[in-house]
Amino acid sequence: MILESIVIVAFALGLDFAFGDPKSRYHPTAWIGTLIAKITPLAKNQNVYVEKLGGIFVVAITVGVVVTLLLILDTGISLLTTDLVTIIISVVVGVILLKTTIAIRGMERYALSVVYSLEQDNLDSARANLSMIVKRNTKNLDKNHIISGVLESISENTVDGITGPLFYYAIFGLPGAFVYRVINTADSMIGYKTDIFKNVGWFAATCDTILNYIPSRLTGLIMIISAAILQNNWKESYKIMIRDGKKTESHNAGYPMAALAGALETKFEKLNHYKLGNGEIILTKEHVYSAITMMKLTSIIFFGIVTIPIITVLSLAGWWIHA
Repeated sequence: MILESIVIVAFALGLDFAFGDPKSRYHPTAWIGTLIAKITPLAKNQNVYVEKLGGIFVVAITVGVVVTLLLILDTGISLLTTDLVTIIISVVVGVILLKTTIAIRGMERYALSVVYSLEQDNLDSARANLSMIVKRNTKNLDKNHIISGVLESISENTVDGITGPLFYYAIFGLPGAFVYRVINTADSMIGYKTDIFKNVGWFAATCDTILNYIPSRLTGLIMIISAAILQNNWKESYKIMIRDGKKTESHNAGYPMAALAGALETKFEKLNHYKLGNGEIILTKEHVYSAITMMKLTSIIFFGIVTIPIITVLSLAGWWIHA
């Protein structure tokens, strides 16, 4: 079971590195988002407390549906004729499903689409592409702030789209990775502190904050290791992570963002919110390429020094890791 789970993670990462995400209509995260979008209006209510309770049900129902489908699939696989066939199919299905919770190549594609628009001197296109991966208003951003937004998104996505799912897969198997993906998706859709979503989205936002507490800090530390391997400024990365990690509204996002800003010896800025790092805000496409490389290396190191040990220890301790 240890080897099976480790093989699943290794091949899921390899599959994502090689091919990226399938088209949206085939992607489980798209289905999860559709389900959340359909349920959310039912949770709306004039009463604040009823609406907050509705927010709990939005997450609970979506999690329940996803976990139930995974358990049905697992039961179906376990009814196959031989142990060998069961193991092979379990691994193949596990690789494909776990891969859909990971978004390394997808983040790279979105980041490079912004870079390409900037190379064409098309700020409007760059702003539009950036708006696909950040929550902030992008319509008036200049080139430096556009690139800053890309870099911040890469560092935050390293947790949301890579290390978070790997961490919870290591502990709870596929259900863990998918529950994390449901909550992360719900937070990105309804976790805004606006009049529309502040009540119905509070539960998703709170759960996301709790789930990302450990992965975000581990990711920041591993980014420092990646910086050292890539001969970036790992000392500055550590210094800025400790100093600026709590400057963002979400400390979970702040730690990896600050670690990346320090490693690249530059400054990230979200207008009227925060500044991370000591460098000047003079950013280029090379910073984006470096950040993508660090994201990829961080995912590999996280697999090696976090995911594998957790799977091994919990398996040897008698905690059955569900592939």
